[in-house]
Amino acid sequence: MRVLMPLPDRDFDTTEVAVPWRLLTEAGHAVTFATEGGGRAPACDPRLLSGVIFGQLGAEAEPIEFYRQLVASPELAAPVSWQSLDVTSFDGLLLPGGHAPGMRQYLGSQELQHQVAAFWSLGRPVGAICHGVLVLARSTDPANGRSVLADRRTTCLPKYMERGAYLATAWRLGRYYRTYPAYVEDEVCAALDRPAQFERGPRTLTRGTGADDRHAFVVEDRNYVSGRWPGDSYLFARRFLALLDGS
Repeated sequence: MRVLMPLPDRDFDTTEVAVPWRLLTEAGHAVTFATEGGGRAPACDPRLLSGVIFGQLGAEAEPIEFYRQLVASPELAAPVSWQSLDVTSFDGLLLPGGHAPGMRQYLGSQELQHQVAAFWSLGRPVGAICHGVLVLARSTDPANGRSVLADRRTTCLPKYMERGAYLATAWRLGRYYRTYPAYVEDEVCAALDRPAQFERGPRTLTRGTGADDRHAFVVEDRNYVSGRWPGDSYLFARRFLALLDGS
């Protein structure tokens, strides 16, 4: 099956892209990357490869290795453009996150939101993690003008994680962890019919791994699965795979 994964030109989250890519391709699915202009390989947030501050808060070793493999892949080298997409040719849509400034190109694109809303209307599997949930929250159903997420249960980057990372690093990195003035959780909740549709999950800063999902958390609602942060990436990818294989 074919899975579409839109990305910004730079600053996407290493883990939230590389882990799903690796698990999807290992399972025999084809991943098509799409950027605003297409044709040039996008790049992850470089701080996540070296450590955000004092070598900490970056991606773990295995996702970094997956990213190195992804960089060498032909699919990342030649992304298509958002404008040229025929969303009906894809079986699944996966929206990764990231918080650094380059993400605004992807999170704020009306062209991409239009394509995402068109894919959503097909009823096929959709996955979004961390800031990627904002793309869905901002994508509107043309029939009623409401967010496509309006009637769905979801999670996203919790406010306590976003605030904590910002407070711990602002002295050196400024607003690096605050992509927008509003918290991701607040904007996502505002797009929902009822606040109770948002599920924050357990309070933890321990990451799930390829072999241990005890600390990971995702929310599934029909054909849609969402995750909170890079620590959920393995479980998120596996649940998305299950949706894809069952569609």
